[in-house]
Amino acid sequence: MKIQTPLDLSIIIVNWNSAEFVRRCVDSIRRQPIGFTYEIIVIDNASFDGCDRMLREHHPEVSYVQSHENLGFARANNLAFKLSRGTTLLFLNPDTEIVGSAIQQLHKAASELPSAGVVGARLLNADGTLQTSCIQSFPTIINQVLTFEFLQRLFPWWELWGMAPLYHQPHAMADEVQGISGACMMLRRDVYIRVGCFSEDYFMYTEDLDLCYKTRKSGLKNYYLAEATIIHFGGSSSKQAASDFSCIMMRESIWRFLRKTRGDIYGLGYRCAMFLSAVVRLGLLVFLFPIQALRGRCQCWRGSFREWYAVLRWSVRLSLPSINHGEPSAQYQEVGPVLK
Repeated sequence: MKIQTPLDLSIIIVNWNSAEFVRRCVDSIRRQPIGFTYEIIVIDNASFDGCDRMLREHHPEVSYVQSHENLGFARANNLAFKLSRGTTLLFLNPDTEIVGSAIQQLHKAASELPSAGVVGARLLNADGTLQTSCIQSFPTIINQVLTFEFLQRLFPWWELWGMAPLYHQPHAMADEVQGISGACMMLRRDVYIRVGCFSEDYFMYTEDLDLCYKTRKSGLKNYYLAEATIIHFGGSSSKQAASDFSCIMMRESIWRFLRKTRGDIYGLGYRCAMFLSAVVRLGLLVFLFPIQALRGRCQCWRGSFREWYAVLRWSVRLSLPSINHGEPSAQYQEVGPVLK
């Protein structure tokens, strides 16, 4: 039997109908010498979008895994992890591009920071603006009810959001945070094994926060490294998914996380809070409809109304995503996992 030599880093990318993004992502990784041994593993979640042919043509050195079923984000990453050899792991979205020496900076931080759990980068939108979701607080009833964009803009330093480090002057020091976006997560292999890998309780959404929660629970610290910059084009696969399905799946995953970490009663409280939030927001939308119509924003209004109507139905169990011990339903197979 051939013994495989360990590498310094394994970069794992889950693809779902994002072959062109995968090519650009790998291009950005290969653009400059990294300075240590690494491998890139791409696993396709049954999209069969030609990613294998593209990699054979442009990047034959990349290891490719074809799943014949849509495993979801967590299971796909865990499968690729079993095939990896890196002493450090980088879970990377396909719709990302590495800027400069971000991988080296993250690797150094994950290796040298005291009690390092998950280390994340500064994520930028395609236009260069800051992507505030790159760090977060763990979900609570309060911060989920009060998640209004204008509140976050007015009070970005509130501990409620966990975003304060984003507004510090970029520096070489890492900031300790609660949650790191699953679009870019680096951690040591021994840490990943120690906390039990990505939890497969979720098909999509919240697996990243669950992993960060487990690292903190085990006594480690999660860090945000502002000097490491990555462009995140933001949910290229999610744009293919129906918006009401996505918003239901988000609430379902948060509900599962809260039940798991705080108990059934707290989970029930979250569901009740989402019901009240949906009632209030739907009432406001009805009240504001004439104003939105005069401004020619009916399409935006309809989208918001549909989203919160879906949340209302979910909160009283009239609309439930089907999850059976981690196996995706036919609806999942059609929509696919949403990128972080």
